[in-house]
Amino acid sequence: MRFSKIVKVSAWVGTLFLLIASCEDELDTIGEGVVGGEPFTTGRKTYEVFAFNKSITAVQTNRLPLYQLGTFNDPVYGKRNASILSQLSLPNRVGDPVFGDSSQATEDTADSDSSASTVPEEETVKEVYLNIPFQIPPSSTKDSDADGVDDEFDADPDDPTSDTDGDGVTDVAETNIGSNPLDPNEDGTADDFIPNVFSRTFDLDSIYGDRDASFEISVYRSNYFLRDLDPNTGFQEAQEYFSNQDFSSFIGEELTMADNKTITIDNKEVLIFAEDDPDTEDVDESKTVVASRRPPGIRVPLNPTFFQENILDKEGQSELLSQSNFNDFLRGIYITGTGMDELMFLLDLTEANITITYEYQDYDSEAEEVVPAERDFVLGLLLSSNGITLGNAVNVFQDEELTPEIAGALDNGENASRIYVKGAKTLTEIRLFDDVVNGGASVINEIKANNWIINEANLVFYVDRETLGDDAVEPPRLYLYNAETKQPILDPNTERNAINVVDANSAPLGLFLNYDGILKKENSKGVQYTVRITEHLNDIIVRDSTNAVLALTTTSNIFFTGIQEGIGEGGQAIEVPIRASISPLGTVLYGSNVADSDSDKRLKLEIFYTEAN
Repeated sequence: MRFSKIVKVSAWVGTLFLLIASCEDELDTIGEGVVGGEPFTTGRKTYEVFAFNKSITAVQTNRLPLYQLGTFNDPVYGKRNASILSQLSLPNRVGDPVFGDSSQATEDTADSDSSASTVPEEETVKEVYLNIPFQIPPSSTKDSDADGVDDEFDADPDDPTSDTDGDGVTDVAETNIGSNPLDPNEDGTADDFIPNVFSRTFDLDSIYGDRDASFEISVYRSNYFLRDLDPNTGFQEAQEYFSNQDFSSFIGEELTMADNKTITIDNKEVLIFAEDDPDTEDVDESKTVVASRRPPGIRVPLNPTFFQENILDKEGQSELLSQSNFNDFLRGIYITGTGMDELMFLLDLTEANITITYEYQDYDSEAEEVVPAERDFVLGLLLSSNGITLGNAVNVFQDEELTPEIAGALDNGENASRIYVKGAKTLTEIRLFDDVVNGGASVINEIKANNWIINEANLVFYVDRETLGDDAVEPPRLYLYNAETKQPILDPNTERNAINVVDANSAPLGLFLNYDGILKKENSKGVQYTVRITEHLNDIIVRDSTNAVLALTTTSNIFFTGIQEGIGEGGQAIEVPIRASISPLGTVLYGSNVADSDSDKRLKLEIFYTEAN
């Protein structure tokens, strides 16, 4: 009994000794452990950061998540004109379509077939439209108080009980009963009220420039064959197309109607009502039942004769037998804008289509007679299936030459006084610490010797407002990543985001809030970007990771970190984040090699640490 107690006490003392020893070991591990019961100090120290501006001649622009169309006028980097060359896709990319009810082979037997239902259908194109919806962000990202009214139009975006249209019913109440919260003449209380029969208004965030200006969209037949696979790799790798390629010699006849292609921007959806049912005398479905809703976007009529001759009249022929045959026959379309000197769109081509509405002769078995009927045949541009893009489209950029000042600051091997950040035009290498040649080894060893626990590490980029001016559309966020591995330096496992933080910013800027990189403004003008690299620095100091070169660019959505090919100085191949390639925005930041008068804006690494004494 007594021996048992002695054993238990000895075991407890041994365990306590091991715990104490373990705590001492943990205290010796840089950046880890708890400083408890010991004197400690906290501090902040800044270190040099070096930035080197690189030029980008062109970027890969096929199979993008978004495409630029129009003109973007950047006060610093000049004008960009963007156009689109795209394949067309048969429905579900399945060939040999049937127009009307019967195949062409069946129709051809109408005179000899004993069946009365076999008739020449005489399919005739009635109208054709190219439809490209504008980007509409999720309502949760633009409606802070979740009252059904986007913040841009909300009388009080933080109060769901606000009454934007002043009709005496709150926004959230009108949303819940299906009334229009932006229409003062509709409050949902009338006896003849029908819910949800109104056009919703959207905050469109993918349009740059004068939204009140009218413009024209021109569509041409493309005679350029866009390959899916690269013959130079034995057809083993995907074909790459670049933003500076010239397809002008392959542009064929115009498909848009010369007198009917002017467009104005409308942020309201279009309602398509159902046909009136004669059996329901008390209800007019053409006014009360919404069959479908067409989102706001680009909608331009195309030449019906072209699609009659090249689509409907090809029924049953080899041109439509398969998608590959179709690609070889009708190789695609070329889309460009005119009168768009101050207007650019970001468009999702997987949501775009060409809708061919045609009439045909249909046999009514009940009436035993031939009656006219109408159907739609829809050609896609790009298709998206399970995250895979089907089809091919290329964004073509025509960029103005950079000013001699900016061009001279690129690829010169000098530590930059100004950092030039422009989507698809520049890329900036960032090197931490002043010992660039040796990878900052001396500074890293100094930090290790100090036995610091790094609480926070930031790169602070200040906006050069004098160079940028007041008219620039500034990138809402910067993207910093490992230039050697092409991987983001943020760690999603340690991040806050818009889903689990109540006061988070709107997605996609609300994603990765610990990383930050979001533009801080004063008086509606950008002042600085702060990028937190705490985990990255701890990887270097604590876990002996390589002090890799970092790269800085813009991003339209930091959640997507994919890489595509680019062409740099002298034709050298480089890799560029896809989301930087689809953004036309740019900014100018202070580097570290600045004049003394700008020393407070110098690029620097700031470290907040705890040190055990």
